[in-house]
Amino acid sequence: MADADTANVCAQIIRSHFGQFISTVASTLLSRGRLSFPQLVRYSHLKPRTVRAAILVLVQHNILWHATSEDEGEVFEVNVDECLTRLRFGRYVWLAEQHFGTPGASIVQLVLDHGKLRPPDIMSRLAPQGSKESTVYAQALHGLVTLSYLKPSTLLSHISPRDKRIRYEAEEKAKITGFPTAKELRQASEAAAGRLKREEDEAEKVGLVISQKPKGHVSSRPSKASDDNVVDNDVHFRVNYDRFNIHIRNKLIEAAARERFNDGAALVLKATLKATESKQKTIAETRSDSTTAASISLQLEDDHALASGLVLNTRKPKDITLVKSYLSMLAFVDNPTSAGKASSFVSLIGSKVYVEFGIIASRLRRRVLEAVTRERHGDDGVRILRLLLDSGKVDEKQVSKLAMIAPKDVRPLLSAMSAESLISIQEVPKSADRNPTRMFYLWYVDLPKACSVLLGNLYKTLYNINVRKQAETEEASVKTVLDKRERSDVSQDEGLLTRNERETLREWESNIEKLTILEARVEEVVFILKDMGRLSNGEVD
Repeated sequence: MADADTANVCAQIIRSHFGQFISTVASTLLSRGRLSFPQLVRYSHLKPRTVRAAILVLVQHNILWHATSEDEGEVFEVNVDECLTRLRFGRYVWLAEQHFGTPGASIVQLVLDHGKLRPPDIMSRLAPQGSKESTVYAQALHGLVTLSYLKPSTLLSHISPRDKRIRYEAEEKAKITGFPTAKELRQASEAAAGRLKREEDEAEKVGLVISQKPKGHVSSRPSKASDDNVVDNDVHFRVNYDRFNIHIRNKLIEAAARERFNDGAALVLKATLKATESKQKTIAETRSDSTTAASISLQLEDDHALASGLVLNTRKPKDITLVKSYLSMLAFVDNPTSAGKASSFVSLIGSKVYVEFGIIASRLRRRVLEAVTRERHGDDGVRILRLLLDSGKVDEKQVSKLAMIAPKDVRPLLSAMSAESLISIQEVPKSADRNPTRMFYLWYVDLPKACSVLLGNLYKTLYNINVRKQAETEEASVKTVLDKRERSDVSQDEGLLTRNERETLREWESNIEKLTILEARVEEVVFILKDMGRLSNGEVD
């Protein structure tokens, strides 16, 4: 069951995409947790026929999980992550256009609009059989499936993984003899997660089939294995969000390098990410696969100006020399301390180059935390936050001494930051009676708690933005103009609108554009805190 802020924003997203009735069903599940069909009908106060139709729509769009309970039979549950990801659909379409052109963007947009589709359904809507564009769209669809931007929709993707993971953990714990230790429990949990991941990967190994060539056909040139595969027309495909999230993450990393160093460092890091992009499968990876400086130099753009960002003795240095200089800068080779490692973007092990996703993500989350602290508590609050992040648990006197802030100013500042969960307090009793007057009170930063509270505030902001969008659209004067614009004659010639109506329309479009930009910026921070904050086990570190 989602918390109140997450439930509100999810219900608002579903309402804006699917309407009031489906939003009522989803809101009931979000507020009450998993429910059976009779319970859902009773709590939503809707007709069974309406609830059944809403369930079909939500399942089609991958928002609803279903599971089998021993007590209640089949129950339904909202996939919160899937619902929140719908805010990035516009960016996914833009990324598809950047990598696959307009045909790829049209395919991705169509699949996002319908949840999941079979290849014949995609082709019939975009390029009917025999048209000139059919070959272009077929090639784009094959590329999207081959590179895993579209993945098969399987039965496992509609079943809540939580139940199966609990069952697998129980089976692994049953194998332990005697009283289980903490290490054995952790190993059982990891084994259950690995078993579930293998099942999902095995179920998704469909979608491409080997093309049947005529008997006696001999190819004049050797072909790759991917050239002999065609898209399976019987498989329903959905968008693989992880592939697009990788591009969003790489853009954020590139921007961070440009902000920290210069454009040349950002170009080299972009080429490094591009060299390992084919092997990046999920944003939960803490480190990229290895590459070399020679491979990175091959990925550089032709009109790059790397030499302008460095001071070198030679006039026309080679690309490989420039790349190695930038890699040394990004790896902080001149600072082999723990602080240098925590500030690095890449690591150099011999001739191999690795991008440190985990270190970069931690640094981006820390920057978000510092920005929020500076906005609410000023530079003194940021100084205390950095002190606690670097030093660990510290009492109030040490905070005042190390941060060089007067004791009379430290106590209210610590209390205010603690009230907002930016920092936490640890009680260490001097005696067994735990008398408050005989305790040490140590301050520290609980990162999971701080990120969780910030995420809740961001979800509340997203909800307010969506409500404001809806209010702007449902205003009487705006709604009248929008309804008039939907008429067939006005849609073809907007000159039929009066000057006041056109001004109202322009003002509404300007307001919606500003709110959409704000929503994209807030969602980017959510991506840093939530998606980039996940380890391989799906938890925020």
